[in-house]
Amino acid sequence: MRIAIASDHAAIDLKAELRDWMIEQGHEVADLGPDTTDSVDYPDYGYKLASVVADGTAERGVALCGSGIGISIAINRNPACRSALVSEPLSAELARSHNDANVIAMGARLTGSDMAKACLEAFLSTDFLGDRHQRRVDKLSNPEM
Repeated sequence: MRIAIASDHAAIDLKAELRDWMIEQGHEVADLGPDTTDSVDYPDYGYKLASVVADGTAERGVALCGSGIGISIAINRNPACRSALVSEPLSAELARSHNDANVIAMGARLTGSDMAKACLEAFLSTDFLGDRHQRRVDKLSNPEM
């Protein structure tokens, strides 16, 4: 699977660990930055990640910041993206199966690396159920429906 990952300065270490883990799992991973712990603005990296998921360059995205909240909000500004902030595997699984989330967001200050990997594994291995959930997902990008 083609996956893009991005973070802010607070999540550099977790980003590197998850990137390497996904590569070990056989995924093609594009690291969109940043590369240092110098302070950056999470919306910039959220918008960059949303762009590559929206245009199909990446099939899924992984977004990280201190809490996961800010970068998730930035990504959800793009109507083609459905970013879900998760902190345990069941939320990650439901985000995929019921909401067709194409981006997972986590907080590096709140989620340890083992839990983040478990969330990511659930997110990447779960398919969207479609059916009754599809009409709801359609409304996320088209509020007029």
